[in-house]
Amino acid sequence: MNADRRIYVAGHRGMVGSAIVRSLQRQGIRSIITRTHAELDLTDQADVRAFFAKEQPDEVYLAAARVGGIHANNTYPAEFIYSNLMVQNNVVHEAWRAGVRRLLFLGSSCIYPRLAPQPMTEGALLLGKLEPTNEPYAIAKIAGIKLCESYNRQYGTDYRSVMPTNLYGPGDNYHPENSHVVPAMIRRFHEAKLANAPFVTIWGTGRAKREFLYVDDMAEACVHTMSLPREVYTAHTQPMESHINVGTGEDLSIGELALLVAEAVGYSGGLRYDTSKPDGTPRKLLDVSLLHKLGWKATTPLREGLAHAYSDFLAQQAHELEAVAAA
Repeated sequence: MNADRRIYVAGHRGMVGSAIVRSLQRQGIRSIITRTHAELDLTDQADVRAFFAKEQPDEVYLAAARVGGIHANNTYPAEFIYSNLMVQNNVVHEAWRAGVRRLLFLGSSCIYPRLAPQPMTEGALLLGKLEPTNEPYAIAKIAGIKLCESYNRQYGTDYRSVMPTNLYGPGDNYHPENSHVVPAMIRRFHEAKLANAPFVTIWGTGRAKREFLYVDDMAEACVHTMSLPREVYTAHTQPMESHINVGTGEDLSIGELALLVAEAVGYSGGLRYDTSKPDGTPRKLLDVSLLHKLGWKATTPLREGLAHAYSDFLAQQAHELEAVAAA
């Protein structure tokens, strides 16, 4: 990788974007371009156009997105589809206008049909109905893939897409209602430990199965995918099926995950399941054989990753307490 290339990471303050920045820094990249939301509103086309005209990046990692768990997706469906469509449309189009030849779009495994055969191959896209609880978000991400493919077909750009499984790790959002399952569990078990609560309530039946990838592994996969020669990438994909799954290739039930999180946090109470809450998709396991062929595999075991994630949660909690004390 050319260390002098100017690389723009959209969403650098998010969990994935910050991990990509760390990965690029480990690769020795000297010019990483970032903007906070206050500095650049990616839903504003004029602002995005002016940014690209000024900065002229060589490559773009599009990690900016509005994300959340089942509760957030159900509560804010209009915001999820609008914000994500606007961000990706503006970034991809203005990157093309500015002459950016290579871009990486980050999607999500929720693009696949709710009842897709397991493990889900890249070819499962658009072969069935989506999971209703996150359909607006999934539609936006599918549009992002097709946006990149369309620019490649019409303009000869080199815009690539990766579809990560469920991510967790440093920089995650631990909000009590709007977070994903791993950070939500970490917070819930931590609070239960402090309160000596006899049990923790888990949404759903606990039988739904999920795959989890440590975010720094995801970032390494992104940088690896972007570093592939174009002829290698195109030889393993198709013009209208160009996305690549990123995951571990292993899953476990939500109930099993809860036990691992309890272990990482040090909570020794029991579990109860609120079956009035939705399970979401019954199973979401990615087929990652294509990425393996391209030379990358995940390296962080789930138990180790959860320990790192809990340390990150504690650090965030300490920072928040310091901020309150300073105020």
